[in-house]
Amino acid sequence: MEFLSSRVILRPRDPDRSLAFYRDTLGLAVYREFPGGTVFFTGNGLLEVSGHGSGGPGEGVVLWLQVRDLAATTRDLETRNVPIMREARKEPWGLLEMWIEDPDGLRIVLVEIPSEHPLRKDQRN
Repeated sequence: MEFLSSRVILRPRDPDRSLAFYRDTLGLAVYREFPGGTVFFTGNGLLEVSGHGSGGPGEGVVLWLQVRDLAATTRDLETRNVPIMREARKEPWGLLEMWIEDPDGLRIVLVEIPSEHPLRKDQRN
């Protein structure tokens, strides 16, 4: 088996509202647009907002987005009036994490990897 690409696909209850959230509020760069949908860059991944869904996201579904500076991201989100669902804090596994939600209640975990964290080190040595 060979996988060449991947993306997360969201089917929001209100496509226009979700599109505005990801494009305008979070400021994700557009990878491509097509009739009925938009695909955004999310670092090394893609997020497609397309179609229309009737239910909200499952409780176990989370979007994980790494940021360079969580404190600066928090300030930026506050100026954009994005509610913070859980304040930033250092987790037992060493990452700094904060939670927000998209318009349908999808939990978005914003993560900063501290410079001393093992994920920042070359494990090949």
